[in-house]
Amino acid sequence: MFNKVLVANRGAVAARVLRALQEMGIASVAVYSEADQNAPYLELASETLLLGPAPVRDSYLNQERLLELIEKSGADGVHPGYGFLSENAAFAQKVIDQGVGFIGPSPRWIDAMGHKTRARALAAEHGMPMAKGSSVLGADLLPEQLQAMAHDIGFPVLVKPAGGGGGIGMLPALEAGELMGAIERSRSLASRGFGSQEVYLEKLFVRPRHVEFQLLGDQHGHLRHLYERDCSTQRRNQKVIEEACAPGLERGPVNALAEKIATIMRGLGYDNIGTVEMLMDEQGAFHFLEMNTRLQVEHGVTEAITGVDLVQAQIRCAAGLRLTDILPQTIDIQGHAIQARVYAEDPKNFYPSPGTLTAFQIPVGTGIRVETGYRQGQVVTPYYDPMMAKVIVKAANRPAAIQGLIEALERFDIQGLKHNIPALLTILRSEAFQSGRVHTGLMPELFTKKK
Repeated sequence: MFNKVLVANRGAVAARVLRALQEMGIASVAVYSEADQNAPYLELASETLLLGPAPVRDSYLNQERLLELIEKSGADGVHPGYGFLSENAAFAQKVIDQGVGFIGPSPRWIDAMGHKTRARALAAEHGMPMAKGSSVLGADLLPEQLQAMAHDIGFPVLVKPAGGGGGIGMLPALEAGELMGAIERSRSLASRGFGSQEVYLEKLFVRPRHVEFQLLGDQHGHLRHLYERDCSTQRRNQKVIEEACAPGLERGPVNALAEKIATIMRGLGYDNIGTVEMLMDEQGAFHFLEMNTRLQVEHGVTEAITGVDLVQAQIRCAAGLRLTDILPQTIDIQGHAIQARVYAEDPKNFYPSPGTLTAFQIPVGTGIRVETGYRQGQVVTPYYDPMMAKVIVKAANRPAAIQGLIEALERFDIQGLKHNIPALLTILRSEAFQSGRVHTGLMPELFTKKK
């Protein structure tokens, strides 16, 4: 087991990992930028080290500074959290080359799944359900060649950066006349966001559901799934509400798909935590979207329904323990859990709204779990993602979980800046959400109607 782990992240995930390390009796190191010097989670760490100024390039994305602090601290493990460098294969390899354990999958897996078209090709080769898509669109391809590729897939299509995520640079082309403009804009956004102009085409489904499958593997050839989550409620291709399990799906077929995915990834030798994301079309067919080679923001709802601490399990897998010694022999679904992401953003247009938290009182009660990196008096800066907290509610069934989450959000007192709780409550109270008729276009439909 690790003796000391450095957490190379901030906010709610840093708090979550530091808590897990504390519970495991492992010494911890929290790194922080100047903007985060008063963050409450720093108090959970055995020691703290200053990374640098607030901008991410000077702090949480500064690989050389992080490697310097890893060596200075004497840490023998690094947990990257999610976002930032969590899916950066080069950073993971540098950590390993320094003689330190990287708490995540092997760099080869981060690299293989980080490039979307290569990931699609690998998944398709091993029998993963797959919708039509293209390879990377070469800069030398003529407009008529690009049009032919799109027509072969079938409009509407989605133009997507090959080396990115988080919804950045994803643009629809509903018909042929929109294709070239979408490709040009997507390339520009991909270059700014990911340092690469590589984009590809993918079939765009109308009103799909976003369903993902949680996996956990070890370094000894074992891998299991921990059921699925529904993450369909999104704005600008970014998740806002997630739940486990996915509402309205027959357990037999969805469990069979989960086992098929686990069998494929087990056969390939995947060796730590990961999530296979799928789109479910209106006919109920599933199509591979991508694989995230890290802990997910929404991991807490899976923990709630399985009773498995995924962060501790991930750390134990990275330390070389066998999955048979980490997970119970049988994992059953226990109730239903829903998570809402609370953002510092204008609930009318969902643009960031930084400011000082003059009040920040989180809800408490049976079945309520709040993950946050903030407290009253702290500043939500424009330097980082504006998510302030994740509110997770578990109950015996979905209706009770929805009602519990509504009540928890109503009791969440946030003042000093704009936040999205009014929008979250609109979603949760909507007939479409309550009936389980969720899809990736639900939020645009709800808020376009409100206008």
